[in-house]
Amino acid sequence: MSDPITVRRIDAAEAKANGETLARALADVLTDCVEGGASVSFMLPLPREKALEFWRGVLDGVTRGQRVLLVAETAGGRIVGTVQLITAQPDNQPHRADVAKMLVHRDARRRGVAGLLMAAVDQAALDEGKSVLVLDTVTGGDAERLYQRAGWQSAGTVPKYALMPDGAYCGTTFFYKHLA
Repeated sequence: MSDPITVRRIDAAEAKANGETLARALADVLTDCVEGGASVSFMLPLPREKALEFWRGVLDGVTRGQRVLLVAETAGGRIVGTVQLITAQPDNQPHRADVAKMLVHRDARRRGVAGLLMAAVDQAALDEGKSVLVLDTVTGGDAERLYQRAGWQSAGTVPKYALMPDGAYCGTTFFYKHLA
């Protein structure tokens, strides 16, 4: 894979007009990540319809202004990565957002895609007026190092917080980042 990668935001109009096409492309990325062992809320086997249903819900959140959806694409237009910024927060947290589902297809890894997505989510958060970001990830996984390199701070870990796709327990580390 040698195509240059670009990251862009899916706006409400595109989410509404091209939702099903986007859902299918994003389901491919999600399914690949889960099959590769990523603990991202789904278990094996991940039925295609369940992945599609998840992305349809995300795209609905984009159209309602509750989420920001970023995608990493090849020059040919293939989506190879994604990350979300959940902007809908309680009244006492208007300055905060959650970063969720940072996913990179296995055949696009080690090309800087995750770093591009993380830089783009920081900018999207600033654009949305958010100054505190939080996320969680598998304790001891590759993503921990990615987040640390991107300036995130560990807030702590919870053993046996979630399950890996194969059913094994995994710890979760919570991270935060102040943008301003």
